[in-house]
Amino acid sequence: MSDHRDAVRSNAKYLRNVRPIDPEEICEYVEGAPHPAVVRQLLREEAADLGLLERDDGLFVPVDDEPVRPLRGPIERLPADYERRLEDLLADRYGPNWEGGASGDLLRSTIRRFKASYLDGQPVEYGDDVAAGYAIYHLPGYYAAVQYALDDLAERGLLGRKLRVLDIGAGVGGPALGLCDYLPDDSLLEYHAIEPSAAADVLEELLAETGRNVHTTIHRTTAEAFDPSEAVNGGGSGDGFDPTAPDDGFDLVLACNVLSELEDPAEVTRSFLETLAPEGALLAMAPADKNTSVGLREVERDLEGERLWDRSAVDVDASGDSDSATYRRGAVTVYGPAVRLWPGETPSDRGWSFDVRPDLAVPEFQRRLDEAAPADDDDHAPGEFVNVDVQFSSSLLRLDGRRRIDMALETDEWAKMAEMERHVTNRIDIVAAKLSRSLSGDGDGNGGRGGRSNPLFKISDGSEAVDHYAVVTNETSLNRPLLEADYGEVCTFERILALWNDDEEAYNLVVDEETVVDRIG
Repeated sequence: MSDHRDAVRSNAKYLRNVRPIDPEEICEYVEGAPHPAVVRQLLREEAADLGLLERDDGLFVPVDDEPVRPLRGPIERLPADYERRLEDLLADRYGPNWEGGASGDLLRSTIRRFKASYLDGQPVEYGDDVAAGYAIYHLPGYYAAVQYALDDLAERGLLGRKLRVLDIGAGVGGPALGLCDYLPDDSLLEYHAIEPSAAADVLEELLAETGRNVHTTIHRTTAEAFDPSEAVNGGGSGDGFDPTAPDDGFDLVLACNVLSELEDPAEVTRSFLETLAPEGALLAMAPADKNTSVGLREVERDLEGERLWDRSAVDVDASGDSDSATYRRGAVTVYGPAVRLWPGETPSDRGWSFDVRPDLAVPEFQRRLDEAAPADDDDHAPGEFVNVDVQFSSSLLRLDGRRRIDMALETDEWAKMAEMERHVTNRIDIVAAKLSRSLSGDGDGNGGRGGRSNPLFKISDGSEAVDHYAVVTNETSLNRPLLEADYGEVCTFERILALWNDDEEAYNLVVDEETVVDRIG
């Protein structure tokens, strides 16, 4: 078989630059003339390493190098194929009427238990029942959230159609499925998951619903114990892909909803940053609640500026001997959505910032479990087991120095948030990113500072030591761009009024009829 594999690879390398690769043609050139089905299977196993897509007609072609485009509209629901697969898994495990009787009671109590543990900051043990409950309750929201976060890369053309991805603490697969569906059909994904718990069984089932050009491997170990060399070649013979080598590495590392469960999240994140490809990115995500969101921002800030191996910068000795090459170190850069608009400045406020997107349609498995709650369950309120909110915090880290918004402000033109104390009661001009949806406590579920009726937004220029909020007291056509701006978008504010709020221990920057707001990107 190894001889066949080498011959198939050799022929595929030649033909991919000439014409679509037909397994029936290649078998004629391989000694022993293996059956076309054998050749097709070998091509599938080598496809990720060779950069080949399998088409519907069974031929293999090189993957296009065009970048992935961002989303064109909101995500409306978890796809039906994933819904059915999860319901089949629940039926196999608990019976066809899994939502009722003892099994339904077990799943509901399990969800209540892990939600309570999570809110108390207690660790959650992921056995079979917890994994099933977690899939029911969290899969849809995580599926959608990762796609919105990936838009920050795609909108700048930084997400390719050929991706090697490592998913740390992949869980039951929400981010994995979201990534697979975010990529267009003519993409090639080599996906490696790290998941030691029973959640890996659910993940494996759901990944079976992905396309033929998604090549998956699940590593059933912890993030701390994972050896990146285990991902080499994805099981094929390969050309020497090494995630720790200067010119190789993962194009995308995901750390979604896992950092709060690690003993040393900054150290684990640091170790996986070192496995990035030269132009790769690490996407860390967390739920929107205060503890996990602030914890994510703490990891971001702990690592920012730290110098790691920069695989794109190689110094070769005077003789030109690459064996004696040394690799210059590149600094960990916050690509987004948080901004750094002032050279040399980093924020030290509490960093609670999160995005909110439209709710999803209620999946059938959540509706079934919720409606089957017994009438004498005094703890149950309708909708308790429905979770279609899409609220998340995210951080994209890179080693190549790129930022989503790359600006360098000057104090002779703009006021700096780090110096806001001296501007209190004055009207000033600032540049800042909008880092929340409305926090006005108007019932939108966005963690509002209760009782306010005026639109209120967290804003940042990346220099602040305390929280800054823009509060709209008088909406006009000249300041409406603030309300229309997207999460993470940078705006200029002319003649904004700086005030100190004793109750909140934060700065309120008043946007009124004298304030002019412009969206600049």
